Amino acid sequence: MAIIRKIRGILPQMGTDCFLADTAVLVGEVVMGDRCTVWFNAVVRGDVHRITIGDDTNIQDGAVIHATYQKASTTIGNRVSVAHNAIVHGCVVEDDVLIGMGAIIMDDAVICTGSVIAAGAVVLPGTRVPPDSVYAGVPARKVKDTGENMREVIRRTARNYPMYAGWYEE
Repeated sequence: MAIIRKIRGILPQMGTDCFLADTAVLVGEVVMGDRCTVWFNAVVRGDVHRITIGDDTNIQDGAVIHATYQKASTTIGNRVSVAHNAIVHGCVVEDDVLIGMGAIIMDDAVICTGSVIAAGAVVLPGTRVPPDSVYAGVPARKVKDTGENMREVIRRTARNYPMYAGWYEE
């Protein structure tokens, strides 16, 4: 059973039809929308600042969502996929974004709608990723625009995770 823990008197809040894997962890000031999924060993830790997650967003295995005390909350939009072992910390991720495996998004970064952060990329503090951009590398830099094929990957990934969650109810 997932760990859902109150801290400083605040219990995480979830919308309807959310899926939490057995080893997922949600702590403190977390507000999650509808049809979200949080997968095995993922941690959403709202102990030091607020974390807000929109609808139809998936936080995949081993991902860490955190913030910075008294400085930077974390906001993740609708239809966002945070891939395996990614770190999203004290930043804003707008709607329809794909964050690749092992990517790191640091404080005060803004990832605009329709963008992709490639696997292993490190988005430095304060970086603004323009809409419909693909960023890759260390530090992350724009490598191209997303294009229709990549936008379909973003949509398909967000759409598939609630389906995968349904397999665990059997």
